[in-house]
Amino acid sequence: MRKLILTATVAILTSGVSVYAIENNSLNNINKITTLSVDDDFKEINLKELPAAVTDAILKDFAAGTVTKAYVNTSEQYKISMIVDEKEKVVFADKEGKWLKEEEVIEEKVERLKI
Repeated sequence: MRKLILTATVAILTSGVSVYAIENNSLNNINKITTLSVDDDFKEINLKELPAAVTDAILKDFAAGTVTKAYVNTSEQYKISMIVDEKEKVVFADKEGKWLKEEEVIEEKVERLKI
């Protein structure tokens, strides 16, 4: 009986310490949490509003393609939807007509909020 009571007491005490350690650890890390909010804000534009350098790059590299829509963000990066070989394709370019990978496109709004 003594062993049962002793075992139960040790179990209760150690589980309480474990819970406290988890809670304490969570409280210490709360100041390290960072929240990122990303908004690329591409706005649709008329195809005639594309810069000459972007239009020239499209004509050079996608001569057989048909541009269906164009978008721009505040960093003057262009998102161009087109149909090439009967498939829809989306490409990105900067204002000088240089092609960008999707990862290179700058997201417009990145806010870091510290809790």
